[in-house]
Amino acid sequence: MPHNIDYVCQLGEAIISNIEKVIIGKHEIIEKTCASVLAAVHILFEDVPGVGKTVLCKALAKSVDGSFSRVQCTPDLLPSDIVGAVIYRQNSGEFVFNRGPIFSNILLADEINRTTPKTQSALLECMEEQQATVSGHSYALPRPFIVVATQNPIEYEGTFPLPEAQLDRFAVKLTLGYPSEEAEKQFLQDQRLQHPLELLKPVCTIKHVQTAVSLVKEVAVEDSVCQYIISLVNATRRDPRLVLGAGPRASQTLYRLSQALAALRGRDYVLPDDVKELAPNVLEHRLILSVEEDFSPKALIQELLENLPVL
Repeated sequence: MPHNIDYVCQLGEAIISNIEKVIIGKHEIIEKTCASVLAAVHILFEDVPGVGKTVLCKALAKSVDGSFSRVQCTPDLLPSDIVGAVIYRQNSGEFVFNRGPIFSNILLADEINRTTPKTQSALLECMEEQQATVSGHSYALPRPFIVVATQNPIEYEGTFPLPEAQLDRFAVKLTLGYPSEEAEKQFLQDQRLQHPLELLKPVCTIKHVQTAVSLVKEVAVEDSVCQYIISLVNATRRDPRLVLGAGPRASQTLYRLSQALAALRGRDYVLPDDVKELAPNVLEHRLILSVEEDFSPKALIQELLENLPVL
């Protein structure tokens, strides 16, 4: 078992170090992004424009040598623009499925809340079932298949907020935030002649990532830690200040991500601290506060973490 964890840890360190060549001073977020990849789950970045969300996603795809597609979400985007469509080829007289950008290892859905609910819903089956159904035929997606979506939390005009069912498909919500002055200065100097992203080389292949995804599942989760995850998620369902608590998918996500984070840090077992560190990113976007409440879901999660005992 230890050599398996060494494999995951070394692979993760290589990917993280490579991404940090273009995204400076954001180790924690990059580590959680890498953990999400090794857990094969989907990521939602909610942040203001220009802080590096797209660059991080491209750097990730380059680092693992995976296929990458980017979709700029707009109100006139159609489901077929993402999934693909069956077209008639006059020369051969056949109907052929023309695959859309979703057939890639990493799909960046930029400003996902700017496209209509109909188009947003085209991602639901793909994110959950790892397949796309078009004209009655199902097509398997590449493995791993990870959707990285972005949205701007500031602008609301001309947007279509993601419904709860769609938000629940995203395992984590991450925020890069503005860089420090030192990091921003370094970034300006680094791109004086060309963008560092252009020089980035792969540090592994997508097959290495697939192997790591399988090995992460072997990380031990003691019964007491498993119970802590269940108790934490159930506490959100019982809290009278919430209209909607977290569902079973949140428990599963916390479990899988905690395994990935532990492996990245060289451990073959999960600690309660892993769960505590990931809980805000996993739970916040899944909670809906009562209209009478005047505090944030993040504050509520922090309160639960402080008050809920670890058995």
